[in-house]
Amino acid sequence: MAEINISNKDWERVKIKVQRKYNHITNEQLAYAEGQEDDLITRLMALVNRDRKYVVFTLKKALVNIDNNRL
Repeated sequence: MAEINISNKDWERVKIKVQRKYNHITNEQLAYAEGQEDDLITRLMALVNRDRKYVVFTLKKALVNIDNNRL
């Protein structure tokens, strides 16, 4: 079970932040449907070559500061 919950609405904003930080990741690679957090985390782990803890931390940070452009 994923450590976070991301709504589709929030994901649109978080996705922009992720793409700014990791500009080699495409929209297709960031495809997400609500409830598929585990798949997203696993995919991001491979794409950014980091562990699960780092990816979850990064996503949580993006969600906490949703109105901020920084990640």
